[in-house]
Amino acid sequence: MAPYDSSPTPVPPAAGSGTPTRAANAILVVDDHDLLRLGVCALVQAQATSSGARIEVFEAGNVADALALYETHQASIGLVLLDLALPDTHGLSGVAEFRRRFPAARIVVLSGTGSSTLAQGVLALGAAAFLPKSADLKEVVSFIRACGLLDPDTAELPPALPKSLSGYAEFAHASAWQELTPRQMQVLQWVLEGKANKEIAQLANLSEGTVKNHVSTILLLFGMRSRAQLISTLH
Repeated sequence: MAPYDSSPTPVPPAAGSGTPTRAANAILVVDDHDLLRLGVCALVQAQATSSGARIEVFEAGNVADALALYETHQASIGLVLLDLALPDTHGLSGVAEFRRRFPAARIVVLSGTGSSTLAQGVLALGAAAFLPKSADLKEVVSFIRACGLLDPDTAELPPALPKSLSGYAEFAHASAWQELTPRQMQVLQWVLEGKANKEIAQLANLSEGTVKNHVSTILLLFGMRSRAQLISTLH
């Protein structure tokens, strides 16, 4: 998919300068909802125009296309805005795959669910931040600015997490989150919602025995003795 360029016309190099124009800092927006992608593009365009920056915005509707775009343009993409609920992902699999393929990528996760559990998992996998879609899109643009992408005269600084989520970065069980499979992540989410094994088995189309095994593995990974302790600790 062709990139959206917030600059209406390319800026040519100065006559006789003999040097190429500075490469544009680019953003990759990965979301299967056209309106969200358009909203981010519009806000970035407005901010870039006011600051004199030139920003390219690449768009993808699934992880497969996003990975292909990033592989081609990774030298210029400074930030990836990644939705969790994509057609070809399950749970945190999109984040995990991106981190596996491109560990240096700076990823900000967007989620329709403002869950502290998801935030903890996302940050444990190495994402730079977690932003619920219920938040104002201006928060996303603020993060982009903090990365130095909207101000060509500002050195790139390590961005800060949103205040409401900063504590999750020190989540004590980060290694456990990294070891969870997508299915175990889904089962854990249901456990934290208070669902019994029988309910989880019906939702996941699994046997109760299989669900019990998943729960036991999850408890072992987090060093918990009971579901109650798990729920109390992670909520």
